[in-house]
This record gives sequence, C-alpha cells and structure tokens, in this order.
Amino acid sequence: MWDDGVTGYDFGRSHPMDPVRLSLTMALVRAFGLDRAVDVVSAPSAGDSTLRLVHHQEYVDEVRRVSLDPRSADGSYGLGTADDPAFAGIHESSALIAGQSVGAAEAVWRGDAAHAVNFSGGLHHAMPGSASGFCIYNDASLAIARLLELGAERVAYLDVDVHHGDGVQAAFWEDPRVLTVSMHEHPASLFPQTGWPEETGGGAGEGSAVNIALPAGTGDEGWLRAFHSVVPELLADFRPQVLVTQHGADTHFEDPLAHLAVSLDAQRALQVAAHDLAHQYVDEGRWIALGGGGYAVVDVVPRSWTHLVAIAAHQPIDPASDVPQSWRDEVYARTRQPGPARMTDGRDAAFRPWEAGYDPADRLDQTILATRKAVFPLRGLLA
Repeated sequence: MWDDGVTGYDFGRSHPMDPVRLSLTMALVRAFGLDRAVDVVSAPSAGDSTLRLVHHQEYVDEVRRVSLDPRSADGSYGLGTADDPAFAGIHESSALIAGQSVGAAEAVWRGDAAHAVNFSGGLHHAMPGSASGFCIYNDASLAIARLLELGAERVAYLDVDVHHGDGVQAAFWEDPRVLTVSMHEHPASLFPQTGWPEETGGGAGEGSAVNIALPAGTGDEGWLRAFHSVVPELLADFRPQVLVTQHGADTHFEDPLAHLAVSLDAQRALQVAAHDLAHQYVDEGRWIALGGGGYAVVDVVPRSWTHLVAIAAHQPIDPASDVPQSWRDEVYARTRQPGPARMTDGRDAAFRPWEAGYDPADRLDQTILATRKAVFPLRGLLA
C-alpha cells in the first residue's frame, strides 16, 4: 500500500516523526526492484463511517476542524500538544494513512493477496476520542474493526514496537474475537506507562490482551527469546483467520527515543518469524504488516521496512547485500547524511529457546514468566 500523500503526515521540522522515513523507505523498496515484485496500490482515505468503527464522531469532527485552522488547536482531544502538533491537512493525511491499512485488510480478506504491507501505518497510540503519541487515527484498530465487520471471528494483533500498543489494546479490551499481543519496553521506563503483564483484558475479553514488558537494555537474544517464548503458543491456540502485525523500528539500538538494544538483524529475524507463523497458524496465510515508530530515519527505518516488504513479497533480501548506491545518493541529496552501506548490522540474531531452561535470577526470564503466568492459564495453556 503506497500513496505519496502519506508523506503529508508532517508534524514539523523539529518533530522526531519525520515523514522522510516513509519516502526513503519507498525509495529503497524501488531501488531493490520490489515494486516490480508486488502490486503497489493505493486505497481511498477512510471516510467518517469507517473512522467511526473505532473513533468518536466528535473527535473526527475536531480533527477536521483543526485541519482547517491549526492555530486554533489548544490541546483538546490531544491535538496541539508537543507530541501531536496540529498542522494544515492533519485530517486528510491521517485519514489517508488509515485508508491504506483498511484497504490492506479488505484486500487480504477478499483473497486478492495473501499478504499486504502498509509501512506508513501502525499508528497504535490513538484512542477512540483523542490523539496520543504521534498518532491521530488508529489505523491498526480500524483495519481490525473492518475485518470484524466483514465477518472475521478471530483476528490476532502482534505489536513489536518499543512502545506499548495501548490504543489497539483499549479498542478491543473486552472483545474475545481479537487477541492483542504487545512486546515493548517496560512501562516503568517508557511512554505510555501501560502494558504491564497483569493487563489481560476485561469482561468477555479476559485473557485476550497479552503484554511482554521487557527490561530497558534488552538486546537481540532477549528480544527474540521473549517473542518465541510466548507468541507461537498463543497463535497455535487461537488459530486466527488474519494476523495483523505492527513493526515499529524504534527497538533499534540507534533509536533516540527509547532504551532497547535490538539490531536490524533481529528485527528482520522477527519479521521472518511473523511471516512463517502466518503460514503455519493463520487461515490461508492472511497477514497484514504495518509500520509504526522509528526515529533513526536514515540508518534504520528504511532498511528495516524494506526487509519487511521483501519478506511479504516472498523476495527476501540477503542481509549481506550492499545498499544500492543510487539510494545512498538520494539519501545524501535529501538529508546531507551518508546512508548505510549494507542491509545488516552484522549481528547473527541468535537466541536461546524457552525450552532450554528458565533462569530465575534473569530479569528477562522473569518478564517472560510473568506474562505466561498472567495470560496462559486464562487461555487454558500451561504457564
């Protein structure tokens, strides 16, 4: 899913969420010829009836009003804050990004494609009635809600952004049809200060929210160990009809806004794992992959999400590959920064599986066990 208009989602020159990360990603996708290996399409912007699947109409009305008069934003509904500054066209660009994720969901549900990618999406913090954390409309929640509207009975959402996927969890807190799994930095050390293991869903949805809260400083081995110690068992049990994943690249050790130490190679390894799990446990391999956070906009985000597109296209890029010089020239022309030379950080992305044993003195293993103990019994699984 791509439309040049998504780069209009622009909070200003001093804001960390620079839309150049999107245009440089698409340029790298093209430099590797992946645009010839997949159908690159654009979906219409999400209209009010679609936005209302998750968001309150009065909030949509306020976003539209502020879009016409950004100077009137005063922090109401989360608009006009340092995290979510108002800008002209904020409704239009946000609705366009949401439309790409909803369009991806519709295409995958119809069977037009087994996999779809919208790396401009993954804006997982937006709440039904307010903006939050650089996010105006929650495209991930809207895609899931559209799938439910179309008849899906089991949708799994996997979020590996460094920040908790709080908006998606909130949207489906009491809905047993949606399994939300978020693996993120511990809420004691990072926004939005939610996503504790004890947050497991409410009402009929008890046991449908899963949170893996990683200690600050967690690197490749621990990150992948946590994922593989929790997620495959849950998907094997839930057997979703669609898997929606959010691949925020801000887990990377170069990211300026968080405190994990994950490499590009581990991010790619997890993307491969998500793809494999979709084919193993999801009806017809239906997989919708979204972007998310990521603020090392030259060195990390374009490479990570280009790997994601390549994996979804069944055209994986060898991590040892050189980055095309044409793309590096474009990076320098646009940012005056040298682009990375290879599609790897030179790490091997190895990890120790959970079955190899539990260390009660290890903080990471304590995290994994806390999640398993909180959720697995609610789902009839052994912790």
